[in-house]
Amino acid sequence: MALSYKAAVLHAPKSPLVIETIEAGELGAGDALVRIKAVGLCHTDLEVIEGALRNPMPIILGHEASGVVEKVGTDVRGVAAGDHVVLSWNPHCGHCFYCDRDLPILCDDYLRQAPLALQFDGRSRAKLVDGRELKHLMYLGALAEYCIVPAQQAIVVQKEIPFDHACLIGCGVMTGVGAALNVASIHYGDHVMVVGCGAVGLSAVQGARMAGAGAIIAVDLEDSKLELARRLGATHAINVGKSDAVDLARKMTGGRGVDVILESAGSPRGFRMSMEAVRPGGQVIWLGKVDVENDVSFRWGSLMQEKRIRRSSYGGARPLRDFPMLAQAAVDGRLQLEELITARISLDQVNEGFEALRRGTAIRSVVVF
Repeated sequence: MALSYKAAVLHAPKSPLVIETIEAGELGAGDALVRIKAVGLCHTDLEVIEGALRNPMPIILGHEASGVVEKVGTDVRGVAAGDHVVLSWNPHCGHCFYCDRDLPILCDDYLRQAPLALQFDGRSRAKLVDGRELKHLMYLGALAEYCIVPAQQAIVVQKEIPFDHACLIGCGVMTGVGAALNVASIHYGDHVMVVGCGAVGLSAVQGARMAGAGAIIAVDLEDSKLELARRLGATHAINVGKSDAVDLARKMTGGRGVDVILESAGSPRGFRMSMEAVRPGGQVIWLGKVDVENDVSFRWGSLMQEKRIRRSSYGGARPLRDFPMLAQAAVDGRLQLEELITARISLDQVNEGFEALRRGTAIRSVVVF
């Protein structure tokens, strides 16, 4: 008999998610069936809801998740029933032009198939009770009681880390901490500025601290988020609604500007600020994003003087390496995750959770099963 379970389904942009009973597809030889224990509500999910990120419908949202493996296919090795896992939304072939260059985020198969919103083998693993095929956001669709994924997406982590902490590693924490540790070249004592103090930005603050930055300047429009950034490792905090972050960056560095900027606000103002506040020869890592069809303008002079700009979507993630490392850092107290959780909610409260994210009153609402 087919497995039936509840999931949050989006039928059309700008409409509420509907909690429905759906049916699981067949477990493939290389698949893992994961009982989901916690899912973070991320801005990427919200972009799909609002229509800024176009996906076919109906679709199961959710891509920042943790759970327990219930069953694996006959060909699966390295993952077993009972394992605690964090799900990765970046499956990759391992042998294309980009995978061979250690850039799985640009895997040919991953990028080509992403607009289909199916699993990595091009199939759906869920359907509505009326038989209609369901799509999966970012090769997962984890806002559900269960999720079937290719085993490479189920990354085993330490059982000591709570599920509601572990799920955050799957997207926001990996993106922010990874940007500091894997993407930027932060040297001991560097001046680092983090623009935007949501889940990704607060993770970037912690990553900069872990990398040995000498000064970490947190930038946001909300004093409460700046206060939290200080607790997580920021040495300075500036509300750009009241003060000039570029001026502070230059005053702190003898007029040069900071060495590294991690932009996670995802706003034209934040992108422009990052180019003005970084020093000549410095690094700018863009983590935030706007609608893919939107333009962002810059003062041309701000782009000069050998400044290095890089866009990063997943913090240079190599999940098999990075997820257990981040989980252990959390268990040891070097990475603080409880502070990122604004609320724990049920699946039935998912629309209220996304509304809090839309208003900016939540850093992370976590759906707990």
